[in-house]
Amino acid sequence: MLLSVIMWAGENCSDIILCTRSNGGVKMASKMTEEEIYEEAKKRVKEKKDLYVHIVVYICVNAFLVVTWAVTSGGFPWFVFPLCGWGIGLLFHVLDVLVWRRKSDRRAIEKEAEKLRKEQ
Repeated sequence: MLLSVIMWAGENCSDIILCTRSNGGVKMASKMTEEEIYEEAKKRVKEKKDLYVHIVVYICVNAFLVVTWAVTSGGFPWFVFPLCGWGIGLLFHVLDVLVWRRKSDRRAIEKEAEKLRKEQ
């Protein structure tokens, strides 16, 4: 019986390895191929571009809301509610793309690699 598992670390594509498990133990096989590295890099670039689009749309829409508020009445600053609500979502998007995914992936991979080493 042969079982293969692909593991990856968030930031460095070179950390991505293929673990092959057969009857006796676990062997660390080859690192990612150039094609796999390219695909992973392409995915990350898309995630970052999507984040930048999200930021631009947030700024444009909220600027429009502030201008609308200022032109119409200038009374109670109601634009703060969508600005803050959407801002929280944007903050989590930034953290997900730039911070959490990389660190959590790396920790999870290290944990699994340690388990695999102990099984040998």
